[in-house]
Parts: sequence; C-alpha cells; structure tokens
Amino acid sequence: MDEKKIRWFTVSIIAFSMVWGFGNVVNNYAQQGISVVTSWILIMALYFIPYALIVGQLGSTFKSNAGGVSSWIKETTNSHRLAYYAAWTYWVVHITYLAQKPQSVLIALGWVFKRNGDVATSMSVQTVAIISLLIFLFFLFLSTKGLTTLKVIGSVAGSAMLVMSILFIILAVAIPFMDTSFTAATPQMNQLSTYIPDFNLSYFATISMLVFAVGGAEKISPYVNSIDRPTKNFPKAMIFMAVMIGLSAVLGSVAMGLLFNSNRIPEDLMANGAYSAFQILGNHFGVGDFFMIVYGFAQTAVQASALAFSIDAPLKILLSEADPEFVPSWLRKRNSKGTLINGYLLTGVLVSIIIILPVFGIKNMSELVKWLTNLNSVVMPMRYIWVFFAYMMLNRQIKKFQSEYKFIKNPKLGFIVGLWCFAFTAFACILGMIPKADYAADPSSWIFQLISNILTPFVLILLGMILPMWARRERKKIS
Repeated sequence: MDEKKIRWFTVSIIAFSMVWGFGNVVNNYAQQGISVVTSWILIMALYFIPYALIVGQLGSTFKSNAGGVSSWIKETTNSHRLAYYAAWTYWVVHITYLAQKPQSVLIALGWVFKRNGDVATSMSVQTVAIISLLIFLFFLFLSTKGLTTLKVIGSVAGSAMLVMSILFIILAVAIPFMDTSFTAATPQMNQLSTYIPDFNLSYFATISMLVFAVGGAEKISPYVNSIDRPTKNFPKAMIFMAVMIGLSAVLGSVAMGLLFNSNRIPEDLMANGAYSAFQILGNHFGVGDFFMIVYGFAQTAVQASALAFSIDAPLKILLSEADPEFVPSWLRKRNSKGTLINGYLLTGVLVSIIIILPVFGIKNMSELVKWLTNLNSVVMPMRYIWVFFAYMMLNRQIKKFQSEYKFIKNPKLGFIVGLWCFAFTAFACILGMIPKADYAADPSSWIFQLISNILTPFVLILLGMILPMWARRERKKIS
C-alpha cells in the first residue's frame, strides 16, 4: 500500500469527529424523547449514508477543485451565477449559527463557576442579548487578528468533547448494572412500543433537527482520494462512520432516557441537559461535579473556537476568490493587512440583528435556546441542498466526468437518489419552521417564532440576490 495513502478506518474516525457531537443527542432527545431512537435509525439508513456516499463521489470527481460545493455547482452546471449562490448560501447560513454561540459560551461558563443552570433559567433575555452581543463582538475583533492559539485550544477541546460523549454513554448504560437500586427515569424502557414515534405533524416538524445533526458530510470530500483503493474502501469508511454515529445516537438517547423522563422532558433540557446529565453521573459515581466541570470547560473552548473560526473561514471561502460580476467591490475590499474589513462588518451587522431580535418576542432564556437551535435547524441544512443538486447535475452528464469512486453506477438511479435527498432536506427545512413552543401557553411568542423562522432564511437568501444587482450597477458606473 502507498505510504501516503490513509487507511479507511482513519478516515472514518476523522469523519466521525467532523460530523458528530454530544449536543446532537441532547437536542433531539429534548424534541422527541425516547422515540428518537427509531428516528435515528431511519435517518441513518434513508438519508445520512446516501448523503456521505454522494459527497464521496463529488469529492472524487472534482478532486482538484478547492472551492468545495460552489466549485461542484460551477463544474456540473457551467453556471457562475449558481456557483455564486451556492457560495453565498454556504456563508450566510452561518449567521444564525454564530448568533447562538455566545449563549452556548455563557451557559457553559455558568455551569463551570455556579455549578447549576441558573444562567439558562433565571437570566433575562435582555441581559443575555447584551452579554452575547459583547462576546460576539470580542470574537469578531479577535478573528481579524489571527487565530492560531485558539485553533490549537479548540482542537484539543474538541478531542476532549468526543471522549466525554463516549464516556457519557458508557457510564450511563453501566449504572443499572452497577447499582441494582437504580430506576430508569423513563418508564417501560424494556418495551418496543416505548420507542415508536407518533408520525404526526408535530413529529415531522422536528426532523429538521435530525438533518441538522447529521449534516456537514461535505467536509469529508478532501479525504476521498487519500484512501487506498477508494472505490472499495471509501464506502466501507462511510458506512463504518454511519454505524458509529448511529450507535452513539441510539445508545446516547437510551442513556438520556435512563436519566430524564421521556414523558416529562424538562423545559430547559436543550440548554442545560448535557451539564445536568454529567452532574447526575458524577453523583452516581461518587466524583461530584467533576465530569460536569470538565465538560463545561471543554464546551467553552469548543464553542469559543467554533465562534471565531465560523466568522473567519466561511467569509474567506465566499470573498477570497469572489466573482466581481456578483460581489460588489466594497464587500471585497481589504485593508492594509489584507483583512476583508467590510465582510467582517456585514457579518457583525447580520449576527447582531439575530442576537438582539429575541428581545422583541422571547420571554425566557430556555425558550431562546430552543428557538435559536430550531432556527439553525431550518437555516443550516439549506447548504446541503446544493450538494444534492450538484450530484443530480453530475448524473445528468455522467459521461463528461471521470471519477475513481462512484456511489451509484446507473446515472438515472443516481439522479433519483440525489432528488430524494434534495426533497427530504427541503421538506425538513420547511416543516422545521413550525415553532416547537406551546401556542396556548404563549401565543405571542409562538407567532414571533413562526414569523422569524419563515422570514430569516428568505431575508438571508434575498440579500444574496441583491448583491449581484449592486455589482451590476457598480460596473455600469465604471463603464
């Protein structure tokens, strides 16, 4: 075997750490309860495995393209405009993602220093908005100054988080065997019917969170051609990764069911659930708050690192080689140090609006965390749609391109699978706009969440449509 080639098992581990996180278990359990076990199995088989293998073929076909999804679109459609919209979507979906990170940092630090979830249950939305805005603006400034140290800290903390996620499953599942007096919080966990969801509108409104949880597989594409014999070993690597994620999701959800009653899920579970879970485990194993504090420090570092790099990296992808036909010169402007100064300014304005917006319609911090997490699950998967569109276009002209690895050799069947993933993602995003709050409990908050869930993605995409018009006017003035 070529020494420069990576073993398929190594690629599986890299991909697993890129895609998966313990927060995915907590957030989806908070939405669906113990029945999420069935949902995880379905989403893995029907969506995630095809998604990962589609990315594999695209990465293998366009191995010399550094632009990722936007370059796939340009190659398969020969359209610079569509490639711009793909690049814009990839960047703009990070706006809601960035708006949530300061609250995550705040909650993590609250658990580390106060040992409880008071930040998420007692702090007013106005106070949270002001503190979150200050945290964001600090990291916005920091991201313009170089991030080498923070990248190293984030990488180490990310490894710690992965270890903690696996440790949580092991410890939680071990409790009933070590302590015979232990009683599971969720009743009838030994009955199959407990794990079957009610397939109604409320259920389908939560699947965007599942799609959001398993998204991001396009980050794997650079590794396709690094594997020895990719035609044979890449599918093996992706299926093994999907099995690892599936086991983590299923066992993690069962572990959550042991600690939190699926029939009476706490209102603040999405905000505080992970910390409460580690605190409960620590008390069972006689180490007090040790697990929770380690997790809290790791979470703080990971969220801070993600905040800084999610400001910097997507912006550079969008603007570093931006087409002047679609992006006006003021947005491509650099200062004397080469910093895309107006790009950072635009990011700052848009994220600040999302951070301040809840002041006008959200009553408490727990509801804020749920709303922002759900808004992310509506907005973030919009970038995955471009992956499936590129795969559909690739299958329409399959003879034009050469690929060492092919997911499906029959182009018609390949197109249908791409269309299925495209339609499923769009379906999840649209239904995800339905608020998860109780309308009867707070009608004004429910209406605010519905309007913001619908308007936010449309406004962000509309802004991307305005920029080419601006660039065209600019070129007319010059000519």
